[in-house]
Amino acid sequence: MSITVLNPGLLTTVQDQGRTGYQQFGVSVSGVMDPRSAALANILAGNDQGEAVLECTMMGPQLRFDRANVVAITGGDLGPTLDGKPLPGYQAVAVRAGQLLKFTAPKAGCRCFIAFAGGLDIPLTMGSRSTYMKAKIGGFQGRKLEKGDQIGFRAPVETLPRMEDRRLSPEFVPRPVQTLRVVIGPQDDAFTDAGLQTFLSETYTVTPEFDRMGCRLDGPAIAHRDSGDIISDGIAFGAIQVPSAGTPIIMLADRQTTGGYTKIAAVITADFRVLAQLKAGDKVRFVQVPVEYAQYLLLSQRSALKALSKINS
Repeated sequence: MSITVLNPGLLTTVQDQGRTGYQQFGVSVSGVMDPRSAALANILAGNDQGEAVLECTMMGPQLRFDRANVVAITGGDLGPTLDGKPLPGYQAVAVRAGQLLKFTAPKAGCRCFIAFAGGLDIPLTMGSRSTYMKAKIGGFQGRKLEKGDQIGFRAPVETLPRMEDRRLSPEFVPRPVQTLRVVIGPQDDAFTDAGLQTFLSETYTVTPEFDRMGCRLDGPAIAHRDSGDIISDGIAFGAIQVPSAGTPIIMLADRQTTGGYTKIAAVITADFRVLAQLKAGDKVRFVQVPVEYAQYLLLSQRSALKALSKINS
């Protein structure tokens, strides 16, 4: 095999850009919590942007390389080391057989993404290698990694062209209060004017109730005109539900496909790289932007990734 899991860390799963086309059957999209960071890791490692990576949360895994390859780690800084020496993030690194990848402790953010040149030897399930743990679908046996697991590489390489140029500056910057830009709706008419003002002016705290399904926030209650209940409808990544109690919940990668709570807004896709790095105790505030601006930012990100892919091909 190509890597052996000596310690799985807190939560390490195989994820790609998600399993689309099956929500009508109740199957979650899943996929990486930070699509941009995962795409950058793959570009640095010489892969297609959508190749499967390891998503690591808080305490990263300990991996032994049984075969040489090139890796790249992006997202939050969880303190990666290779044979006990600090391993730079946002950079392609050649790894030899027998070397050990470990993580010390989170220094910035809470999730990182490990890309392996040539991709992981994980079968496609409904067109994706993403792990949906609740239904035990995809990834490595439909679950998080455990001690003793072994995963192969599909097409490993010992080096890549222009290795010295395959590096970028880390993107996540810790702040006392993180700002998440949102598009208001679709049920904004279910809230009072004062409720909308509360949502857009107050600071909220991330609670320990934060997993791949959703992030519950604590802070001033957001007032409804009547009730927080609606007829169930579809839920997008980043949708912000507000139940009758008035405290928001941000829906994430493993969200259910439908829900019956009012949605006051949605975090824009361009800010998922911030959303994915939040952890319990972090502070957030919301800023409204027009949907056209959210689309512009997303298209700009995609264009930049496409251009970077060509440079590193």
